[in-house]
Amino acid sequence: MDTNLKMPTLGASFIPIIVLMALLALNVTYFGADSSYGPNQIALLAAAGVAGVIGLRFGRNYEHFYTGIIDGIQSAMGAVIILLLIGSLAGTWLISGIVPAMIYYGLEILNPSIFLAASCVICAIVSLATGSSWSTIATVGIALIAIGQILGIDTGWSAGAIISGAYFGDKMSPLSDTTNLAPAIAGTDLFTHIKHMLWTTVPSISIALIVFLIVGFVQGGEGDADKVLALQGIISEKFNINGWLFLVPIGVIALIIKKVPTIPALFTGALLGGIFAIIFQPDVIVSIAGETANYASASYKAILHAMALDTTDFFAAENDRINDLFEVEEANRSNLLKAGGMLGMLNTVWLIICALTFGGAMQAGGFLKRITRAILSAVNSTGSLIASTAGASVFFNLTASDQYIAIVVPGKMFKDAYKERGLAPENLSRVLEDSGTVTSVLIPWNTCGVAQSGVLGVATGTYWIYCIFNLISPLMTIAYGIFDVKIKKLKEAKS
Repeated sequence: MDTNLKMPTLGASFIPIIVLMALLALNVTYFGADSSYGPNQIALLAAAGVAGVIGLRFGRNYEHFYTGIIDGIQSAMGAVIILLLIGSLAGTWLISGIVPAMIYYGLEILNPSIFLAASCVICAIVSLATGSSWSTIATVGIALIAIGQILGIDTGWSAGAIISGAYFGDKMSPLSDTTNLAPAIAGTDLFTHIKHMLWTTVPSISIALIVFLIVGFVQGGEGDADKVLALQGIISEKFNINGWLFLVPIGVIALIIKKVPTIPALFTGALLGGIFAIIFQPDVIVSIAGETANYASASYKAILHAMALDTTDFFAAENDRINDLFEVEEANRSNLLKAGGMLGMLNTVWLIICALTFGGAMQAGGFLKRITRAILSAVNSTGSLIASTAGASVFFNLTASDQYIAIVVPGKMFKDAYKERGLAPENLSRVLEDSGTVTSVLIPWNTCGVAQSGVLGVATGTYWIYCIFNLISPLMTIAYGIFDVKIKKLKEAKS
């Protein structure tokens, strides 16, 4: 152990965090929802630099910080590969008609009295399939908000149901970036993490659905079924919609149940999506490839394009018709049929690497250890440790304005504390998701809150109280900790 390494003071430990908070606040002010597309990455690197400068006073040098940062980034390399494969899978599942089929059949269950619960379920299904709450809200969510207005449903309740379902699906999907990030930070594997989350997530979404059903029957109303049918018609005109398409997601789920590693499972899902596109969507293949002479050649070009690049432009006409159908204002127009391939995941990868750089610098500087020591001085039980972790995640969502930071920083802060108490790492990853992932959208100045309020056209201050699932999740995970319910020990995890 290097005796020159001094424990930093508590005040010094908070300086990089304060700098980061200030920079992120400026970014949200000046860039809004676009702050995660570059400005926040720079803020994270700048704050890491501040941590490095302060660390010099306490015996750390450049090599010490460099090693800490590299170690932090390396811990998430598996998640980065998974994210790239998620982009590929999203691309082939779009052009094969799998995701459109989910939307098409999901719309079948819409009814004024069960609209809120149905909207929650539809968004949960789409988000589970795509792994993205943002894309779900920006596509299906916009359509459902418009439908809800037609049915006479309060927009705050509609937005709450949409966001609840989207974040449930995002939180439980093996395709989600945050669902991959949380276990990577905590030190467990993806499917162990998802399985452990079921204990808190299923009760939370069940309560939310009951509330949405009660409110739906109270509000009632009559809707315009013609627009729903028209939306289904637009989808079915572009894609060959049939039940066979669901064999692919069923196959991926089967691989997950069989505990096939994440990377080969996702790669298989992406390839199967491509094969089903060749079989069921020849017109889409030809449109993307831009040639008709050789279908084999067209298939190869279209599948690789979908896996690597953005295919949204090929569905521009359909997206425009959907926006026009629901009279979406120009500022809020979005793409229901959208996939960015691996290219679309690069910004997320960029943000994660920068967040891990900041986390690695904070770890190497001893700042997280010092802050954790102060917090843990008041922790005297498993329940208070879990409550402290949840509180820290919400704190970083409030102050740092980004859900990735709300996962990475508390994850690194409390990782050793969980190990010292003999708690399996999936307990930590579950708390990070129950509190960090889902509360980000409830905060007006958080990038998630800014994005979703802008997309849905409903102010964060209007919808947050109706996001039942998002509000219950952190309370549920704290309750499980206090009452020692389904808290896995290290020895249980190893057996």
